Amino acid sequence: MASHRTASFPSGVVRVADSDEALDCFTPFIAGFSMPNLNKNKTLKAEWRSVCRALGHREKVHPDHLLFSAPDVMLAFTRHATTLPDLMAQVPFAATGDVRVKNREACLHHAALVVRPTEIRHIQRCVQWALTHSLGLTVLGGGHSGHCLWPNVVSVDMGAFDKVHVLTGKEGGAPGSNSGPLVVAETGCKSGDIVRKAMAAGVTVPLGARPSVGAGLWLQGGIGHLARVHGLSCDAIVGAVVVSVASSQILCVGQVPSQHRPAVAVHPENEADMLWAMKGAGTNFGIVVSVTFKTYSAPTYSIRNWVVPLSDTLEARLKLSDFDELVARKLPRNISVDAYLYWETDKLRLGVTMFESSTPPGLTAETPTPKSRSVDAILGLEGHSKTVDGVGLFEAEMYISGMHGGHAGGKTSSFKRCLFLKRIGAANVADILVAAVATRPSPLCYLHLLQGGGAVGDIAAATTAFGCRDWDFACVITGVWLRDQDDSEIARAAVQWVYNVARNLLPLSSGAYAADLGPDPRDAKLAAEVFGRNGPRLARLKRSLDPGNVLAYACPLPKAPVEPKLIILVTGESCAGKDYCADIWVPMFAGGHKDIKARAVSISDAIKAEYAAANGADLRRLLCDRAYKELHRSALSKYFQAQVKQRPRLPEEHFLNVLDSAVEMDVLFITGMRDEAPVAALSHLVPDSRLLEVRIEASAKMRQIRRGSPGGADVGTDNSGIDGGEACKDCNSRPSLIFSNETIGTEGAKTFCESFLLPFINSDLQQLASMVRPVPNFPRTGVDFRHVLDICQQPGGLALSTALFQSHFTGDWAKVDAVACCEIGGLVYASALAAQVGVPLALIREAGKLPPPTISVAKDSSHISSQTSRKVREKRIEMGRDVLCRGASVVVVDDVLATGNTLYAVLQLLRKAGIDAEDVNVMVVAEFPSHRGRDLLRRQGFGGTKIQSLLVFGGA
Repeated sequence: MASHRTASFPSGVVRVADSDEALDCFTPFIAGFSMPNLNKNKTLKAEWRSVCRALGHREKVHPDHLLFSAPDVMLAFTRHATTLPDLMAQVPFAATGDVRVKNREACLHHAALVVRPTEIRHIQRCVQWALTHSLGLTVLGGGHSGHCLWPNVVSVDMGAFDKVHVLTGKEGGAPGSNSGPLVVAETGCKSGDIVRKAMAAGVTVPLGARPSVGAGLWLQGGIGHLARVHGLSCDAIVGAVVVSVASSQILCVGQVPSQHRPAVAVHPENEADMLWAMKGAGTNFGIVVSVTFKTYSAPTYSIRNWVVPLSDTLEARLKLSDFDELVARKLPRNISVDAYLYWETDKLRLGVTMFESSTPPGLTAETPTPKSRSVDAILGLEGHSKTVDGVGLFEAEMYISGMHGGHAGGKTSSFKRCLFLKRIGAANVADILVAAVATRPSPLCYLHLLQGGGAVGDIAAATTAFGCRDWDFACVITGVWLRDQDDSEIARAAVQWVYNVARNLLPLSSGAYAADLGPDPRDAKLAAEVFGRNGPRLARLKRSLDPGNVLAYACPLPKAPVEPKLIILVTGESCAGKDYCADIWVPMFAGGHKDIKARAVSISDAIKAEYAAANGADLRRLLCDRAYKELHRSALSKYFQAQVKQRPRLPEEHFLNVLDSAVEMDVLFITGMRDEAPVAALSHLVPDSRLLEVRIEASAKMRQIRRGSPGGADVGTDNSGIDGGEACKDCNSRPSLIFSNETIGTEGAKTFCESFLLPFINSDLQQLASMVRPVPNFPRTGVDFRHVLDICQQPGGLALSTALFQSHFTGDWAKVDAVACCEIGGLVYASALAAQVGVPLALIREAGKLPPPTISVAKDSSHISSQTSRKVREKRIEMGRDVLCRGASVVVVDDVLATGNTLYAVLQLLRKAGIDAEDVNVMVVAEFPSHRGRDLLRRQGFGGTKIQSLLVFGGA
């Protein structure tokens, strides 16, 4: 039978929160049925809870949870469980027992059925069947994943799609596309097949280090010995043919040579997003039939090996540090090193293999090999060396023949998880690595360190779905046991050892590798660190590209965030009335607009809960009793600061957790925020939301009155931030708005909200946003361009934007001396605004286009300009020397704020003209927070410049 969903509980334990709400969800599952009127039958609900609490047991480490024994796997079946014969009548399938996969974990899973499509229409029928019956699918390619087969789930074996095609530039497709040879690889072939076929044509693709791995590797990263030169395998992907799991359509994504495009294939509307997702998370969004790679000249490899015996832990730490600092970091890009930490013949050893790639003369610039003497001085005399081609490289890995008598030949089974590390020689990292090998449960377990850097880090994390780019080594934690020990206690201990080491390394890592991860709950914490800031975008794409969660057993993605349209951070000094104001403003949004959901939450509650648990404080009183909170304020502040030192991303974690707790809100007020410049620091985390900071100010006398108040309605109960002193008035930051809360009563707060906050949900802004046309794949493939200037080409667009600029300006137009703009993007909007408000225009242009005398500064390329050309050319911008008087009040108008490079140059120019950042207001039509323009300006000393944007967009 085919299961609706299959859940894994490998630890044999289910943990449920000991709350009535959680148990009311859990008890019907345990009972095996739910009663239609259970909500009305309170007596039965109470009895079921009592039974659960009687049967469950507790542990000291989880006092607020109930634990229940559980089988390894739980299956949920629906009336569609018996529909397998329908599928079997439409597609070829494997006979029972006729399925062989590499991964031993997968071998233990009994799939409902393994189908073997021979044509794309067979794959489409599998998807149609899954969609019709609300069932899932797994995909079997190279067979290295433990999740390619899953209990009682249908697996699609792509083995029949095993062709590799090498095409010259002329055969490759569209004009202006990649002019070099392309490789089209069907997803049933293996890495070794691709390398062999490509080498015959004198080219290669940067794939992984094993010949038997399949498409799951290429689509989720792919770390090989050419990564430092050419990047990851997924970076070489330029196109793909995919069967949609949302519609069963055949999709042509990106650049696919015409002769390899199925006749009925269509380009999806969100093609750029889909290609982006394919490059790092491609197993989650469709069944990939073929992948098109760009290629590089096929190199030869010079391989050198060292095995360094280590006498004790101290020597191991020192040797790792020397290897990291004096060998690995000094290598040119065409050389990479792998390291192995393992035990053999009762001695800890460090194995090192150096791979130097060389292409035919004249094709690439070669970097000379480091002098052997300098490396030998650190590692000792090398054991042996040889020269191989790309095929021979597969057999050159040390663990294949140089460790434990060789791991090849099917003698052993293994279980792996991979994390990305920087500075493996640092004491805290080296200690964990050495201790890990010392505690191995099987003598065959080892750590494999693959060098990164180089071209891997040249690509920005947001350019592809692969979210971890800043690392020096990929650490593959490898539990190994003899094949005849499969499913034994030794095998289970080796698996647990892998997870234990991963847990210890995770806080020190740059992230985790997706290729091995799946629905196993032990993978959850690792999966949360795979995609970095790309997670929310991937989650949204999953919701649209796989709405039925057909591919439920791929690497888990974060839950799709439901971000508020407007997030208002209410900051200020203790007892200024932050919570009081937020509580006044919430009903003004929710009450006056029936379709608006609004809420106020405190971000400091999370750290208070952690502090209470660690120190035995009363959490209820910390949250509600001001006097009690004042007693703990100093200790609470120290605790928070200590936690931030250990977990630098703690403020971001708390911010995202608050958002998760307020799903489906349209407007969210967040109090208790103590971060400096929170909009600059956090806006990139919610790129589709407008983030504002409203600072509440009150005199010391008024705050003292409120602090001593018993909590009456006129003064409120301020649930202030955790550090409790004066809120930091950072001179290099500026709030979006300031409210002076000096009066008793609600009228002042209400008037402020009507004047400055409610306009952000005005229909005029929505109308303006609808005029911004999205243009996919412009100015190059993979970029979703928002044509902000198109507003002025639409009837009424320029007039509407001008009116909104004028009304949303929080300053006094009568005190503005000039409106400044830079080139065409700003000129269109600035000239209309300047005419409307009656102030002169200050033109800023590319150097050489204004008559002297002028002043000028250097300017980096804007975001879109940098997308059109890889050549970095420094430009200069200039303005008339005497156009503005020193100390003038200036409003800078531009169409877009993305990276902030243009605005940074403009502010530098104004500073050169004698105008301070505090005397400048910036107004832009559209802001793209994911590029962190505000953060750049703050880091460059312009955080005091006030920035207002009419529209906010995620993406480019």
